[in-house]
Amino acid sequence: MITATGNRRTRETARQSRLSQDIAQTQIQVSTGKRLQRASDDPIASARVAALRTTQANVVVWGGNINVARTLTAQADGVLKSASDLLGRAKVLALSASNGTLAAADRAAISLELSAIADELDLLGATDSNLGEPLFATESARLMRFDSDALFAPVPARAALFDIGGQSAAQHVRDAASAIGAGNSTTIATSLTALDGAINQMATAQAQIGINASRLERLAEVHAERGITIAAERSSLEDTDLTAAIAKLNAQTITLEAAQAAFARINRRTLFDILG
Repeated sequence: MITATGNRRTRETARQSRLSQDIAQTQIQVSTGKRLQRASDDPIASARVAALRTTQANVVVWGGNINVARTLTAQADGVLKSASDLLGRAKVLALSASNGTLAAADRAAISLELSAIADELDLLGATDSNLGEPLFATESARLMRFDSDALFAPVPARAALFDIGGQSAAQHVRDAASAIGAGNSTTIATSLTALDGAINQMATAQAQIGINASRLERLAEVHAERGITIAAERSSLEDTDLTAAIAKLNAQTITLEAAQAAFARINRRTLFDILG
């Protein structure tokens, strides 16, 4: 009888200890706002939260790349607009000199302006981005990742924009300046053809950058929506439902207090009560 009573006391003490631990765990969940304190609390949910955490980190990185790329495309669009305006002016000047009726002084003035335009084109092609790097890569265009399936260069390489037939647009303008200064109508005509090619290439590049900018806008919207969805799922898995947790805490506390009270009453019995 005494042994049985001792066993019951041991079991009851262990049960109350577990209740105290459960209460402490629930209190932590309430105070931290997190249901999952360790992976063992819910292995399946913990594994999913870990995967979501990785995805969220990727989304943050990709979102940062999108912001950088949007800045680059906006800057590149402005530079190309200036370059297009310069090339348009160069063509107008070359056309005005192509009829062969201009005086030498007029040809010299046009040649001088074309040379200045060429210098400006060189400067535009060498523009630095806000990152302190060349806006237009001198070799391959800079690829950037914006999603697991989205990898592309927001801005083309310099050669794809400013080179025509293996020669820079600025050099074509300089060739036109030299031809006009010398009054060489054949070379002027060749330069006009090259300028037309440069203008068309610049227009195509501007269109591509505009397409890239639009794509980046859509990706930004997708990432924003995805971020909200991921955050909501993660919250549903790891965050504490405070209403349910507080109700659970109250119930656990009442259960423990009742068990402790009953245990105290039972243990007030004397040895003679137990033997009897």
